[in-house]
Amino acid sequence: MSQPIKKTPILAAFLIAGFVGLFSETALNMALGQLVIELGVEHTTIQWLTTGYLLTLGILVPISGLLIQKFTTRQLFLTSLIFSIIGTIIAGLAPTFAFLLMARIVQAIGTAILLPLMFNTVLLIFPIEKRGSAMGVMGLVIMFAPAISPTVSGIILEYLTWHWIFWTTLPFLVFALIFGYFYMQNVNELTHPKIDVLSVIFSSIGFGGIVYGFSVAGDKGWSSSIVIIALAAGVIGLALFAWRQNNMEKPMINLKVLKYPMFTLGLIAVFIAFMCILSTMILLPLYLQTGLALATFAAGLVLLPGGIINGIFSPIVGRLFDNYGAKVLVMPGFILIGIAFVFFMQIDQQTSQLTIIVLHSVMMIGVSLVMAPAQTNGLNQLPRHLYPDGTALMNTLQQVSGAIGTAVAITIMSSAQASFVTEQGASASSVDAFIYGVQTSFKYAIALAVIGIILSFFIKGKQQTAKQSN
Repeated sequence: MSQPIKKTPILAAFLIAGFVGLFSETALNMALGQLVIELGVEHTTIQWLTTGYLLTLGILVPISGLLIQKFTTRQLFLTSLIFSIIGTIIAGLAPTFAFLLMARIVQAIGTAILLPLMFNTVLLIFPIEKRGSAMGVMGLVIMFAPAISPTVSGIILEYLTWHWIFWTTLPFLVFALIFGYFYMQNVNELTHPKIDVLSVIFSSIGFGGIVYGFSVAGDKGWSSSIVIIALAAGVIGLALFAWRQNNMEKPMINLKVLKYPMFTLGLIAVFIAFMCILSTMILLPLYLQTGLALATFAAGLVLLPGGIINGIFSPIVGRLFDNYGAKVLVMPGFILIGIAFVFFMQIDQQTSQLTIIVLHSVMMIGVSLVMAPAQTNGLNQLPRHLYPDGTALMNTLQQVSGAIGTAVAITIMSSAQASFVTEQGASASSVDAFIYGVQTSFKYAIALAVIGIILSFFIKGKQQTAKQSN
């Protein structure tokens, strides 16, 4: 690191690549119904395009801490872009479901390398008093990309084929690769740790089993033997992984990060917030299209203002964090999320689109107040040598929480729907039953927000965390 670190080009390269990667993660969701018809597969099969992506992330992200210590920043960044580009090209050309699934897995490999590397690099190149602003800008990318993807993919599907979801993103990925080739610098310290095969196996079974079990639970049901076996294997795998890490001199993920209270609190807060986001991102599009009978494009437009507002607020929140700390942001954030859920619990066929826009925007403001501050505050408490472990664990649990949030939301909705039909009998309207299911899901989502509010009482203020980090 003889040459001075140029922070702005490095951050710009990550933001461009991260935006496209996270956009691709959710953009295809709007096309799943169309893909069922075009590719001639069942709904349960097409969900593998999402499940396979999440599963790949759940398996590979935990290994990222090891990769960051074994390869340079530049090597990993360029490798992640190459995987993303190859996956995008395969997807754009995919003639069958098998090709498209393979493409999604290749794309996910790129994202699994990129996200932890991005967080770790920000921690290394920005001083502690500037990290909030940097994380806020990253929050803009992390939340804004999936927020606008339904609208953009809705426009694409209105006028073009689903292949163009991938062809549209390809030029941006190529630009990010070229930009990174010239401007990305090596900032990480290489320790060249040995790859422990048992750790990789236990991690893959543990995180992979949990992600897969929750991902298919909404479709197969919690009593399915596949779901039970996957979750049981996941729990056993995680227990063996934790045991293995605690008994190694140089673990794959150093679980000593959990001994830092503010990191653990931040981890849980981000976990809860991500569950809230993902459950809402699955419930609201379904409600808009089934309950309010909106077209795909129109449903995407209703959710667009919330994504834009979140994008605007994220950098502002980052600067507020640098000045005031996490405590004064995270608590109001969870309160706003809870308030939005209370009103979402009452939506029906008569609810106006404007009401949904306002409530979704309030929730997204709350999310911006929670995500970056909780994440940055937690990672700030770690010593420098534990940054790769902290970022790997936090990014892994985000993927796990996404799978759990989606599965729980769908399961509660389906169960409530069925009970409504049973109680009402033949007179039950399918739309009324569906809306009742959505309302019930939001009731349980309120509990998540309440847990988040309670946790926020234990987050320390700026002066306290400054003393602790010193």
